[in-house]
Amino acid sequence: MQYMGLNEIREKYLAFFESKGHLRLPSFPLIPQGDASLLLINAGMAPLKPYFTGKEVPPRKRVTTCQKCIRTPDIERVGKTARHGTFFEMLGNFSFGDYFKTEVTAWAWEFCTKVMELPVDRLYVSVYEEDDEAYDIWTKQIGVAPDHMVRFGKEDNFWEIGTGPCGPCSELYFDRGEKFGCGSPDCKVGCDCDRFVEFWNLVFTQFDKDEEGNYNRLANPNIDTGMGLERIAAIMQGVSNLFEVDTVRNIMLKISEAAGVNYGDSEKTDVSLRIITDHIRSTVMMVCDGVLPSNEGRGYVLRRLLRRAARHGKLLGISEAFLYKIAETVVHESKDAYPELEEKQAYIQKIIKLEEARFDATIDQGLNILEKFIADLKAAGKTELSGADAFKLYDTYGFPLDLTLEILSEQQLTVDEAAFQEAMNEQRTRAREARREGEEAGWSNNVFDELDDSITTAFVGYDATAGEGTVTAIIMGDEQVGSISKGADAVVILDKTVFYGEKGGQVGDTGLMTAKNARMTVIDTKCQGTRILHVVKVEEGTLALGETVSLAVDTDRRDAIARNHTATHLLHRALKDVLGDHIAQAGSLVSPDRLRFDFSHFEGVTAEQLAEVETRANAQILRDLTVTTEELPIEEAKKKGATALFGEKYGDTVRVVTAGDYSMELCGGCHVNHTARIGLVKILSESSVAAGVRRIEAVTGAGVLAFIREREALIAETMSAAKANHAGELVQKVQTLSADLKAAQKTADELRGKLAVGQIQGILDSKKIVGETTVYTATLQGLTVDDLRNIGDRLKDTAENVLVVLANVTGDASMNWLATATKAAVASGIHCGNIVKALATVTGGGGGGKPDSAQAGGKNPAKAAEAFAKLEELLG
Repeated sequence: MQYMGLNEIREKYLAFFESKGHLRLPSFPLIPQGDASLLLINAGMAPLKPYFTGKEVPPRKRVTTCQKCIRTPDIERVGKTARHGTFFEMLGNFSFGDYFKTEVTAWAWEFCTKVMELPVDRLYVSVYEEDDEAYDIWTKQIGVAPDHMVRFGKEDNFWEIGTGPCGPCSELYFDRGEKFGCGSPDCKVGCDCDRFVEFWNLVFTQFDKDEEGNYNRLANPNIDTGMGLERIAAIMQGVSNLFEVDTVRNIMLKISEAAGVNYGDSEKTDVSLRIITDHIRSTVMMVCDGVLPSNEGRGYVLRRLLRRAARHGKLLGISEAFLYKIAETVVHESKDAYPELEEKQAYIQKIIKLEEARFDATIDQGLNILEKFIADLKAAGKTELSGADAFKLYDTYGFPLDLTLEILSEQQLTVDEAAFQEAMNEQRTRAREARREGEEAGWSNNVFDELDDSITTAFVGYDATAGEGTVTAIIMGDEQVGSISKGADAVVILDKTVFYGEKGGQVGDTGLMTAKNARMTVIDTKCQGTRILHVVKVEEGTLALGETVSLAVDTDRRDAIARNHTATHLLHRALKDVLGDHIAQAGSLVSPDRLRFDFSHFEGVTAEQLAEVETRANAQILRDLTVTTEELPIEEAKKKGATALFGEKYGDTVRVVTAGDYSMELCGGCHVNHTARIGLVKILSESSVAAGVRRIEAVTGAGVLAFIREREALIAETMSAAKANHAGELVQKVQTLSADLKAAQKTADELRGKLAVGQIQGILDSKKIVGETTVYTATLQGLTVDDLRNIGDRLKDTAENVLVVLANVTGDASMNWLATATKAAVASGIHCGNIVKALATVTGGGGGGKPDSAQAGGKNPAKAAEAFAKLEELLG
């Protein structure tokens, strides 16, 4: 059996199925597109669900992919065993109603025995126990020996999730030899030991399970297969686990070099090496596909992986940030299959380095706190950390719960996780887990999914804003109807339309739709797969299926949208020029009023940088660049330098929008034909929307004019208030007013301070002696906290054992309390925090503090006398 590298195996597999008429598709992003049921892509078929369900038409009935996948349910076991990993690649070949069992089994066998040259006597096949058809194909047509065939039940060899498409499976196993076995004479396929490795699963999706549990035969059954690339690579390389596979091992060697340890030195260091190796692979792939560290959703998964890897680096003795350096090796090992890794390498490394720095800023302090918690638990003979303490570590020191759990487990300790969840106040962690429980679901249908596949819409509105179309479907509420009449709100689908459906950040068109006997206002237009949905309100008459309608887009609105969309492209390029090539779009909204552009960046954009971006974009507008569009094969478009935007789905042919020699992007939106038609672009704001993501908002055309008029009105109003004769005088006037205000404030503070000091004699005259403590009390008016502290300090200087309690009325329904005491008073049992808490309660407020100094608030000054009476009770 020949040695074969992981990258070589991937290429051989994809090329083999291309030779069988399959379309090779690139890996889909790890962030699911249009599938809210998944947090991250976790299987090769997951991005292809719309093709299996019929929601979308596949580009070809035969498809093959190598899909990047992330699975995290076993994250705590990663590293502790050599079996588990969070990132893996899934090879797959798929049939959407084309070939079935006969072809897929023959090709699987051919690939294994002819291409990979796996020994036939070491290959085994399992089938579903009731699938005689598959058994006969394997034994009678393929020629697999019956003693190398195994039948399993539903749990092992039948794929289904709830209702919907499902079917039996057939799996291929490789016998690694007796040395990997358990030694039992009954050891065979299905044993839990490491001898028989399942490496390829063929799913025969031939049934549709209904609500009653009936398995209805599909007219056009599908094929869905999945082969773990790392698993077949381990077999071909004769190694025992994924961490010894060539590309993965090379990453581990780099980590070993950084840590000064070798794999195999000890189980403890091996665990850390495996964790870091797996987690940095996942991290690089996730960041490349647009995931950023955060405290929710997939961003939290990324943060967990990064911080767990960083901590194990510290356990190996690596004191500085190092993961961003290891990322370079990950990119090198996979860049041929995923060229976007090399394109985004600087961006990926910067994101990782930034998160390492954030973790470094908190982990040492957090570890010290956790070590104290551990010492306290052991001293008290306890084994469980309270949920409140675990939450403190999470909330204050950035410790994810799983990191706390892992560290505690090393000391045979646990966490009160239920209390932790309660302290989290049912935050996003539960939502994240709930979503994970629903992974691979999402097969449920709605009224649009039930429409016939032939109901599609052609968009013909790039160069036209008026046209005609035929009504192919009408939806009211959650059902299809044959007609709609005056007053109805509905969705109308046409065979073709000039209305742009909301997509790619660009909002949908509005306008008019008229028929022979009806007039509708198009309120919004949306995309749903291959259909464009016109959201309408019937103003007059009745519209029925099959009618021809005339369409008129609101052209002023469309033109404004086009200006903003082309300006977005110019700003995108300008941001790259000013801030660096790591800039990547992270979201956008193009509306008629303004544009919003989110982009990856790690710090605030300075006013100077923002001005430079704006200047560069406007320079291209004034150059009056010609904006052109063309449709090209996607690979040709990328070779030309077109920017592909993250989160967008691209087919074999893409639309390329080019603005002169300045900007080239893949885009399906509407644009002006010359940049001069934008007028000007004005950036209104720049802000942070998430860790590592910034946002700019801007206006163009008439929006710039509106902005100028608004600012002019604001300046005129300010001039009037400042009594300035012209705008040039405004700054000086404001500076003078500010200086006068500061001087007046200083005078007021001095007078108030003198007034406060003047009240001290009256307070001294009202002193009381309680035991050995001199007690001063007073109700004052309109003083600051600093004034109160000054009075308290002066009064404490009058004797060794002093307590001062002051009530300060600041409004009809507001007041504050201050209590301060000398060391001798505290030694005698005085506690200012307890005192102000009790007094504030009487006056409808709350507060507290230390034994020698405390503050509190109140809402009912009229009860100050009652509160002072309470003080006498407290002092006895």
